[in-house]
Amino acid sequence: MSKVIFITGTSTGFGKLTALTLANAGHTVIAGMRNTKGSNQAVAAELSSIPNIDVVDIDITSDASVKTAFDYTLTKYGKIDVLVNNAAVSGFGLFEAYSIDEIRNMFEVNFYGVIRTYQAVLPAMRKERSGLIINLTSGASGHTLPFMVPYLASKFGVESITEGLQDELAQFGIDNVSIQPGVYPTEMNNGSKAGVNANNQEITAAYDPIATEMFNSIGTALFGKMAQFDMNPQVIADGILHLINLPQGKRPLRLPLDAIAQGTDIEFIEARAAIKAKWLEKYTA
Repeated sequence: MSKVIFITGTSTGFGKLTALTLANAGHTVIAGMRNTKGSNQAVAAELSSIPNIDVVDIDITSDASVKTAFDYTLTKYGKIDVLVNNAAVSGFGLFEAYSIDEIRNMFEVNFYGVIRTYQAVLPAMRKERSGLIINLTSGASGHTLPFMVPYLASKFGVESITEGLQDELAQFGIDNVSIQPGVYPTEMNNGSKAGVNANNQEITAAYDPIATEMFNSIGTALFGKMAQFDMNPQVIADGILHLINLPQGKRPLRLPLDAIAQGTDIEFIEARAAIKAKWLEKYTA
């Protein structure tokens, strides 16, 4: 059955690929992106030419922009069956070398942007007593890594939203799932899309040469694994389509899609769920 699906961040990467994949599967896709009349005008026109895709301008850091985009969609289509929170910014650098403003900028997109879209879509989904919200987080969002602390903190925050709301929204038939990707060759990772990086060079210099050596070593390992395992972004788009096709109530809370992890991500998810169940038993029994 064809569904109305709103996707954020469709100008590049996973978002664009998912919009094309879902439209080709017969779904109606509202492809949200910023600057449809400016820097993203070409990709907006490209996607608009595809059957089943309706491009909508949205800046998820703006309350007004989010409201306008969702009001338009609900007025035109009457409902939103699926929301895919894909839009995000990455960032690298030493935690101490990040200014508060830079961390705040990252959270405005990665964390508060998700909150804005939830608040915009939930009234309609609750009315329909049905819905699916898919949040793209990170394969490392259950823990953290050096040089990515603010980014992974923002993604772990989205994990918390997903997990908590799965219980709160169960009575309305609204499923929440986090997709946990590994490292894929998208614009976010190849340097063509600007990130929110540490901006205090004086503090960064104080950590050198050890910090630079560590950072380069981690980067070399990650990009080497990405090539070794031939990480194809289509895996994420196909995973989203798979979740949409599953029956309500049968979807997993977390869907790890990371070949590099070689099953350790699944092991971590299962262990965390088991420990949480024990913890809840202690508090509620």
